[in-house]
Amino acid sequence: MTTESFAGGRYRVERALGHGGMATVLLARDGELGRPVAVKLLAENLAADAELRERFEREARAAARLSHPNIVGVFDVGEEAGRPYIVMEYVQGGTLAGLLVRRGTLAPGEAAELGRQIALALAHAHAAGLVHRDVKPENVLLTEDGTPKVADFGIARAAGAARLTQTGAVLGTLGYLAPAQAAGEPVTAAADVYALGAVLVELLTGRALHGSRSLEERRRQAEWPALAAHGPPSELPRGLREALERSLALEPRERPSAAELAESLTGTDPSRAPTVVARAGRSWRPSRRLQAAALATLAAAAALAGLALARGETPAPAPAPPPIQPVEHAPTPGEQARNLSTWLRRYSR
Repeated sequence: MTTESFAGGRYRVERALGHGGMATVLLARDGELGRPVAVKLLAENLAADAELRERFEREARAAARLSHPNIVGVFDVGEEAGRPYIVMEYVQGGTLAGLLVRRGTLAPGEAAELGRQIALALAHAHAAGLVHRDVKPENVLLTEDGTPKVADFGIARAAGAARLTQTGAVLGTLGYLAPAQAAGEPVTAAADVYALGAVLVELLTGRALHGSRSLEERRRQAEWPALAAHGPPSELPRGLREALERSLALEPRERPSAAELAESLTGTDPSRAPTVVARAGRSWRPSRRLQAAALATLAAAAALAGLALARGETPAPAPAPPPIQPVEHAPTPGEQARNLSTWLRRYSR
């Protein structure tokens, strides 16, 4: 294989994008489809290792099964000169880790929205039976418009499949390991939820949740003291803080699923709240639909009263309709939305 092209000349390499311990990532151009692509090429010194080679090839098979707007797409796989490669979607906007370097911290709403989309990506993978096992800022790419895309399923494994590593082996990055994962126990989808919680804490504070320097140190760390000492500030929206605490629960069964975490994060971003809400001290103006219904009711009552007068009858006074009360104000967008829903049900009948 040359450094200029491979796969029969279809992919022409333009430059290196990054180097890791397991693979090199190259920017190339797909000559057949005329688009830029990212090519992950297994390191030459590892290509002879059957276990690592199988893990790398498993990444391609696993990632190719996934199709989601928040997951980096896999276009092609192959091998040349004894080195397997994966051709992937090229995401130009950098990584979440790079964003943290530039910004330091993110606003709660922005962090919640990024977390929501990452959780949706993980929920899609979990539904396909895949656990990522290494969720961290470096493995979340960002498009130019800021959309997150989860990448690098290199150490993901099919849930329930036979492990390729020895019993008790740990795969992942120290700062984001769930307790069971750090202990070398079987890893489930709950480990990805924990890792995403740790990523969110880092987005909000600019500091890693766990500053472990060794696996043994990570195993000894207490979970809740770490969250209390290094976690997000107490002035966070209550829904966001509760979502973080649940995702970082010590026991896997106490954590939400990725889909549940995405749902809980939806209500914590003010930009996703309903655009029409009631403000404290101001009454709610009825919608046109409600005004039309009220006018129709008044017209019918007037017609009945006129008919009664024509017959010489004295119409009974109509009961006064209950006044329309303003929407009860709530301190958070999520609670305000629920109050609005209750108000609509009450006055739309």
